[in-house]
Amino acid sequence: MDHAAGPLAKRSPLAAQSQTIAFVVLIVALIVAPFFTYPLFLMECMCFALFALAFNLLIGYVGLLSFGHALYFGWASYMAAHAAKDWGLSPELSILVGTGTAALCGLIAGTLAIRSQGIYFAMITLALAQMMYFVALRAKFTGGEDGIQSVPRGHLFGIFDLSNTTEMYVFVFVIFIAGFLFIRRIIHSPFGEVLKAIRENDLRATSLGYKIDRYKLMAFVLSATLAGLAGATKALVVQIASLTDVYWPMSGEVVLMTLVGGLGTVYGPIVGAFVILAMQYKLAFMGQWVLVIQGVIFVVCVLLFRRGIVGEIAHRLRIRL
Repeated sequence: MDHAAGPLAKRSPLAAQSQTIAFVVLIVALIVAPFFTYPLFLMECMCFALFALAFNLLIGYVGLLSFGHALYFGWASYMAAHAAKDWGLSPELSILVGTGTAALCGLIAGTLAIRSQGIYFAMITLALAQMMYFVALRAKFTGGEDGIQSVPRGHLFGIFDLSNTTEMYVFVFVIFIAGFLFIRRIIHSPFGEVLKAIRENDLRATSLGYKIDRYKLMAFVLSATLAGLAGATKALVVQIASLTDVYWPMSGEVVLMTLVGGLGTVYGPIVGAFVILAMQYKLAFMGQWVLVIQGVIFVVCVLLFRRGIVGEIAHRLRIRL
């Protein structure tokens, strides 16, 4: 993990440049990738990667395990789709509506759950997410089991036609990179250092004068907001918002992405999201057996690669990723 790799990184000649090299590789890979695979698949991967990054901000750097992050991802997806299709808003405004909804839900849920710790915190977030799942199931504007379909992508700022795959890909790419850089800035800021201190020893952080509940709430809302940004963007990419986005297995899936990629690393959730989605895409012909294979991979990672893919690479090369 990031904090575990820190002391080793000081002895590595690559340590000072590892973050820059990794970022350049990420940019180049995303620019070149559409020439080798479907852009729609890549756009969906970037949305889920941003979702995993948002989740990792909470669990990897604050130590809070949320089992209800599908709430913010799914409801942002619903509201963005509803705003675009029924209200006729432009894509940028639709995404803002969805992201704002996620931020509000995060503020309410965080206020209720943040004073609890450990399994109690996780169960409260799961209960709140399940409650909002049933609201989504019964509400008329969500379309129930059918969801909101045929969501129009519209014209970005009234200029760029997002029905064009290339322009939509560039749009999603910009959102993903902006979200990634924002999260990385949070992690390496003084605010991020306080979050890490709370993760390591919240009692000591309290003794130093930090109001840890306030910091936890801020991190929770930031995580929910960024998860909402991912969900709202995904609704425009795939042009549908459904119960799948807000159901509890989605919360479990983002946990799997983060752990497989590398908990507490900057690039781990991205790799984890791409690996899990690529697996679902390539093994789709196997039906429900995909879930079994994912379970086996999860068990293997926990037993043999406890730092995750990126975490193990960073540890062996003695760099920070």
